[in-house]
This record gives sequence, structure tokens and C-alpha cells, in this order.
Amino acid sequence: MPPARSRRVVLAAAALLTVAAGLAVARWTDSAAWTFVGDALYAVLIYTIFAAVAVRARPAVVATVATAICAAVEVFQLTGVPAALAQTVPVAALVLGTTFQWSDLLAYLLGAVAAALVDGVSRRAAGSSRGAPSSPSSGARPPHPPEGTPSR
Repeated sequence: MPPARSRRVVLAAAALLTVAAGLAVARWTDSAAWTFVGDALYAVLIYTIFAAVAVRARPAVVATVATAICAAVEVFQLTGVPAALAQTVPVAALVLGTTFQWSDLLAYLLGAVAAALVDGVSRRAAGSSRGAPSSPSSGARPPHPPEGTPSR
């Protein structure tokens, strides 16, 4: 399986696990702390979806885009449209939310950063060129010159 395809499979599995965790948090918890966790999971889900679309993008870029998308959805709540939509289509509340809260923006940032950290570590472990050490100061060995080429 090509690396991009296998990465997409892993990201799809991560997205499904994130949805399951988010639904569990929404269904069986009730405190503000768990609501914060649910918001962070929303950012993780957006991260995994965008990472699956842009498989070669660096984790920091994916985290930035995921945070921006989440923030845009949160600001959209100020219009009242998501709340009105949730009254007629209840599942819209899970996707768009209903009420703007500043703390949600922090949760999105933390969720996206956590996803980027996990993604970066897993990419390094897998030897990805977009996550592996590449500079001499990072501990990577420099490439050997071709045979017959003087070294200095």
C-alpha cells in the first residue's frame, strides 16, 4: 500500500475513534470540563479530516488550518444561524454548535496542537520525510557522497 494511502487509512481510523469519543463525551458527561474535552476532540476530528486530504502537509500547517476552521465555526455561532438550524435539524448542534464561548477557542487550539504532536511523533517513528530529522544538528547522519567523488 502506498504511504499516502496507508496514512489516509490510519487517519480515517483515528477520525472514527475521535467521533466515537466525542459522541460518548456528549452523551454521558455533563460537566464544563468534559464539554471542554468535547470541543478539543472536535478540533482533533477536523485535524484528522484535513490531514487525510493534505497528507503531505506538515503537522503545524494542519493544526493551523484545523484551528482556523474550528474558530470560523465558533464565530458563525454569533449569527444565530446554527442555533436556529439545530432546532429543525438536531444533529446540526453536534456539527456547528449553538452558542459562542471564548473557552471553546482555547479548547480547539489545544486539541489541534495535541493532534499535531501525536501526528508528528508518529510520522517520525514511521520515518516520514515530513517528520523525520533532516538537519545535521538533529542527529541525522549526512548522506555519503557517491563513490569516486572526493570528499573535500
